[in-house]
Amino acid sequence: MNDITFASMQNDLLLRTARGEKVERPPVWLMRQAGRILPEYHALREKVNGFKALVENAELVCEVTLQPVKALGVDAAILFSDILVIPEAMGLPYQMIESKGPWFEKTIDEKKDIDKLKIAEADDLQFVMEGVKLIKKELNNTIPLIGFAGAPWTIFAYMTEGKGSKTFSKARTFLYREPEAAHNLLNKITDSTINYLQGQIISGVDIIQLFDSWAGILSPQQYKEFSLPYIERICNAIPAVPKIVFPKGAYFALEDFAKINCDVIGLDWNMDILNSKKIIGAEKVLQGNLDPCLLFADVNRIKKETIKMLSDFGGKHIANLGHGVYPDTPLDGVRCFIDAIKGFNY
Repeated sequence: MNDITFASMQNDLLLRTARGEKVERPPVWLMRQAGRILPEYHALREKVNGFKALVENAELVCEVTLQPVKALGVDAAILFSDILVIPEAMGLPYQMIESKGPWFEKTIDEKKDIDKLKIAEADDLQFVMEGVKLIKKELNNTIPLIGFAGAPWTIFAYMTEGKGSKTFSKARTFLYREPEAAHNLLNKITDSTINYLQGQIISGVDIIQLFDSWAGILSPQQYKEFSLPYIERICNAIPAVPKIVFPKGAYFALEDFAKINCDVIGLDWNMDILNSKKIIGAEKVLQGNLDPCLLFADVNRIKKETIKMLSDFGGKHIANLGHGVYPDTPLDGVRCFIDAIKGFNY
């Protein structure tokens, strides 16, 4: 278990909020804040041979994770990594193709492919654990470090599809044709993810987020069968730190998420704040959910819309975007968003 207590951290606003405590203002961090929008990140990328070479180097992971902390003044750092380190640790390697995204030379097509996979252990991802330790040392208890993993369904989608997709039709077809094999694969991913997150926690992360990036492409019935139970099992297996779940597009599952053992539910920008609050109830903290495209607007519009969002949430809220920050987002827009939140008081 993490040995850093809340009291020893200079800025523990995110942790206190996630625990449901009363705070003076919402904490703010951005999904995909590590990298992408910062010129210092792109300068570093030019010095390494591909994205994976960056992700698998603990010293560089530390450097990229800390860049937005220094440049933007956010209330938390988030580990710089990739959700697809899990399938690779299980025995299904991937490549990251520039301007195209992830690509798997081999995919999971049938039961025998699943049988060949191992359940990953934290030691299989030692470069991540070493990166976490370096980051914690450099942060020196100033702000929390967020660890993360992909939710099992989202990882399943990539392992069966072999690449990114608008529909993930191959992955969804697998659920209909081979439901028993699908559950077998999801169980292996879940076990691997639990081991991975427990390793992150032992190494020093203070809070974790599960990204179910492709939650919204499933029907409500399929989501309840092939995603929600596995997320719930992960949440139950890691009681040591607060847990954020971000089920992008799964507006139909908000009532279910209100009942599972997580502390925070992330909303994307398509989810109405007031309606989501009504469905979820007062027990959970909410995170989100500004449209990332708003950060391309003029600063007065950004400030106005940000204040409206904060007012609509009205407390028990972690300020963030409704998805990851886009690569071409202007830094002035990002800074305006962060400054508006820091100037907001309950």
